[in-house]
Formats: sequence, structure tokens, C-alpha cells
Amino acid sequence: MARSATDIALAFVERINRHDVGGLVALMTEDHRFVDGLGQEVRSREQMEKGWLGYFAWFPDYSIHADEALCNGNVVALFGTAQGTYAGKGNLIAENHWEIPAAWKAVVR
Repeated sequence: MARSATDIALAFVERINRHDVGGLVALMTEDHRFVDGLGQEVRSREQMEKGWLGYFAWFPDYSIHADEALCNGNVVALFGTAQGTYAGKGNLIAENHWEIPAAWKAVVR
């Protein structure tokens, strides 16, 4: 049975929360494209693998929580929160913690 676009988007979230870079890479197409909230793009599975490794080093407790998912064909919108603590010099200190409302759009191919 084929997985739905929502199932695949939620599997991506699960791998983010486990910091499973190999699992994230397995879900990406070769020409994967990531666009952040400022419109900056990262293209290719290889570049995203490097990006996730770096991000998880900066924010070792990073996680996202999708409270709601809406799907229209192969486009999934997720709404929830993102949180993490900036590690700085390797220390996780309370004043470096943040949590924000967040939304993600995934186009599943």
C-alpha cells in the first residue's frame, strides 16, 4: 500500500525529531529543495545532509511538533511549533532555548 503525502511529511517530522539524518536523506529526492522562512534556498540531497548535520550540532535538542496537517494532492501543510537550544560552546543553557509557532509546506514527489 502506497503511503500518502501526509504520511511521508509526518515521517520526515519523525526523523527530524530523532535527528536521523540518514532517514531524512532517504526521504529526499536527489534534487530536494529546502526554502527557509527568509526565502533562502538549499538545493540537493547532499547539501541538505550537510545542513541537517550542522543544524543538529547547533541545536542538539531541536524538535518540531506538527499539531495539524492539511493535504491537497501532493502538497502538505503542517502547523505547530519548533523548539531548540543553541549549544554555543557545547553547553545547553536555559537562556539559549527558544520555541516558536511554525508552519511547513511539503511538496511530496
